[in-house]
This record gives sequence, C-alpha cells and structure tokens, in this order.
Amino acid sequence: MAQGELLLDVQNLSTHFNTEEGIVRAVDRVSFQVYKGQTLGIVGESGCGKSVTAKSIMQIVPKPNGRIVEGKILYHREDGVVDIATLHYQSQEMRELRGNEISMIFQEPMTSLNPVYTIGDQIMEAIQLHQKLDKQAAREKTIEMLAKVGIPSPRERIDRYPHEFSGGMRQRVMIAMALSCSPKLLIADEPTTALDVTVEAQIINLMQDLQDEMGMSIIMITHDLGVIAGIADRVLVMYAGWVVEEGSTEEIFYSAKHPYTQALLQSVPRIGRTGRLNSIKGTVPDLINLPQGWCYFAPRCSHVMDICLENEPPMCALVNGRRVKCWLYQEGEASA
Repeated sequence: MAQGELLLDVQNLSTHFNTEEGIVRAVDRVSFQVYKGQTLGIVGESGCGKSVTAKSIMQIVPKPNGRIVEGKILYHREDGVVDIATLHYQSQEMRELRGNEISMIFQEPMTSLNPVYTIGDQIMEAIQLHQKLDKQAAREKTIEMLAKVGIPSPRERIDRYPHEFSGGMRQRVMIAMALSCSPKLLIADEPTTALDVTVEAQIINLMQDLQDEMGMSIIMITHDLGVIAGIADRVLVMYAGWVVEEGSTEEIFYSAKHPYTQALLQSVPRIGRTGRLNSIKGTVPDLINLPQGWCYFAPRCSHVMDICLENEPPMCALVNGRRVKCWLYQEGEASA
C-alpha cells in the first residue's frame, strides 16, 4: 500500500520512570511514522512499552515519576508542525490536541468510564469543550455518535450509567467518546481486551468502517496478532522498550526477520496445527536492570551469537522501508 501524507513522526523517543529501585526505561529510542488514512499496528508482549508509547504521544505519562527524556513527537497539523514532546501536558495547546485532533481508546472501558456520570454526560463533556456547542446541540451529536457505533435506542440509553452496559457496549461507548470530535488520529490501546471473539470482530469492523468514513489514521496497540492481521497496513514490533522490527503487515506475517517476531508468530495457535504449541523461553527482562551494551532478547533467542552479548544491535534499514534491529542483517539487505 502506497504511503500517503505524513501525519505523525516519532523520532528517537525515550520515556523513563523514576522508581525507588532505579530508572525504568519503558520506551527506548523509538521511531516510527503514521500516515493519513492508514493504520499502524504495534505488537509485543506485556511490558514492552506499547502503552507508554501511546501515553507519551497523548502527554498523559503519569507524573511526576514518568517523563519524556529524549526525542521528538512531530504532529503535522493543517497550520504547521508541532512537537508534542515539548508541550506541557496541561498546556492549552496540548489540551486542544488531546481529545480533539488526537483521541485514545483505553484498555478497560469499565475503569475508563466514570461510574457516577451517565455515558451521555461523559461524551457531551468532550464535545462541548472542543467543539464549543451548547448543551442541546452536544446532546444531539452524542445521540448521533451512539447510533453510529451501534448502540441500540440511543435516545434512551444516553441517560444510562456505565454499569448498565455490557463489556462490548461499554467499549462502543468509549469509541463514540473518542470519535465524537472527529480526530485525525485515533490511538486504540488494546480495545478488544476481555471481549469475546464475536464482539471483538464487531469492534474491529466498526473501527474500520468509521476509519473509512472519517478518513482518520489509527494506531492499534495489541498483543493479538490476529487483530493486527485484519486491520493494520504496517506493523511495529516492540520488545523491552525497543522497536525490533517494522514492515508492512504482509511482510511481517509472511517473512518475519527478527527472531522475536518469528517466535511470536510461531506461538499463535492455528487451525489444523498439531502437537505442542510453541512458546518463547524465558521472560521479558527487568526494565530496571537491562543488560546494557548488548541485545535484550539474546537470553531468549535461538539464533544468539557472541556479538549479541557484546554489542547492542544496530537498527538496519532494509529495502522497501523495512527495519530490523538484529545482528543477523546488514544495512540495505533485501527484505524478501
């Protein structure tokens, strides 16, 4: 798929957390681009830095312990380019971006929705804040959004509370809230977690339909490779705060380069597969005590070499825009 106009350019982003035990390098020199109308999938095990990357873009990294220590987050607006990394999280400019031009769907809708306010009040708040509509106009817009995301009888259910909805319906409410201001970029942080497969498919189809209708870009964060296969144009694979591989969805699924990506794909259950399910040996390293100066994946890698334990692998740019952080490859090497 041809790349379109650039919307978001993340360059060398590092986000750290100060703890009593030491510094947690949650995101370590991460770079990627998001183009208008396209979907970027970010995958990896729990603790690899996916959600912290998203929170860095939204400037909602928990304070005061968390902070962006390095890098740029260049967002291309119609009136120019703004570096989100330089904005204070409570600044007026960041408030205008967050929820308006860049929205986020969080992992767990029950904890993200306020239980003491109706869903209508919670969606209307964002519409009134960013679109400057009066209460009646904001209510009508909210009903329209609830209908658009498939909530039955929206005029009645707008005054219901979160506990009166199922998990799938609460997730639809979260999507309605995120899309209420017609954002240019939607960040979906594991939006189908804890949903059954039928509801999961409905949510993914809904997001794709709304993307086509509104022309927005999506960053889809998940550990579910099946979800990524169905929605993403490009895939970013993260491990222990690093980007270890990037490529088109087809390239990642049919010709994965990095041993970690290969291991992830081999651990996915498939119809017709017999025998024991493959697993990745070991665990993700402690982000406080990372093995500095060598490959973080080396202790779990089936292709480990001496150099992997001596020097950090470079990020190699292969042909066709593919990237892989591994000593097995060289700059400019064919991606196929």
